[in-house]
Amino acid sequence: MTDPIVARIEAHPKYHELRGKRSSFGWILTMIMLIVYYGYIALIAFDKPFLAQPIGDGVTSLGIPIGLGVIVFTVIITGLYVRRANSEYDRLTAELLKEVSR
Repeated sequence: MTDPIVARIEAHPKYHELRGKRSSFGWILTMIMLIVYYGYIALIAFDKPFLAQPIGDGVTSLGIPIGLGVIVFTVIITGLYVRRANSEYDRLTAELLKEVSR
């Protein structure tokens, strides 16, 4: 038993536009994050001397700021997704619901 509103939403072109945009942007961000994360892991696995280089005269190695960069990058791309979701995706959702509710 399907709700008629759900059926109208699934048949509406704006729903397909919303799904397509959200899905493609999500996959793009996922691929970028995987490249960054596994790139860092690959550096750990295959180029330890590079990451072990000290920064200046201290004991901190180059791996620490690069690792922090991976974390900061994660926060940034999460913010990008949230910003797009709160503007474009929410607007499309509101338009869709308005048109389907008539």
